[in-house]
Amino acid sequence: MLIFHGIIEGASSGVGLGIQFLRHVERTRLLLHFLDVSASEGRNPVEDFYIINQELKKYSEKLWSRKQIIVANKVDACGNEEIIEQVENLAKKENLELFKISAITGQGVEELIDFVTETLKQLPKEELTESEEKVVYTLEEKENDWTIKQEDGVFIVSGKAVERLMGRVNIEDNESMYYLQKSLKNMGIDEKLKEMGIKMGDTVILADWELEWYE
Repeated sequence: MLIFHGIIEGASSGVGLGIQFLRHVERTRLLLHFLDVSASEGRNPVEDFYIINQELKKYSEKLWSRKQIIVANKVDACGNEEIIEQVENLAKKENLELFKISAITGQGVEELIDFVTETLKQLPKEELTESEEKVVYTLEEKENDWTIKQEDGVFIVSGKAVERLMGRVNIEDNESMYYLQKSLKNMGIDEKLKEMGIKMGDTVILADWELEWYE
């Protein structure tokens, strides 16, 4: 099983499906930054916030300037008050609303949903246009056109077949996620990762998505 973490650094330059994903984000009127404050992966949530914002700004000043909300997730698993304080200081510095939630316990989730609902009612609607380029795949392209390499313990899966697969996946939909898992097995990626010694909790990058491996 794979758990999604979001876009990675370099998305604005076209890394993986970066541009395609940012075009999708461009349709939104409100941006929520979900920051992991559990420190379970050794990540710095403040650095993550600025990395993502840098990618947004590189791609589009208009997108970067849209209203944003910071969501500190996994507060139930946060054993370091310093991390919470850093995120609180970030919210104050950037003058952004901050919600502390736990997707596991439900803490703060209802309040966040209510705030987002009311905020969307107040934000002006605008004409959203798509300038997405059409990609034509020829018969010369192989269905299983993919490669896997390992760098510093991270498994990087790339290739046109992977990009096409991720372009069809909706991470918010359970059936779509099941389709992803099934496709990885059918394409032989699942088996190859296991042959390369992947273990539970290891990081996998599929196109521009960073994931965590679970059996």
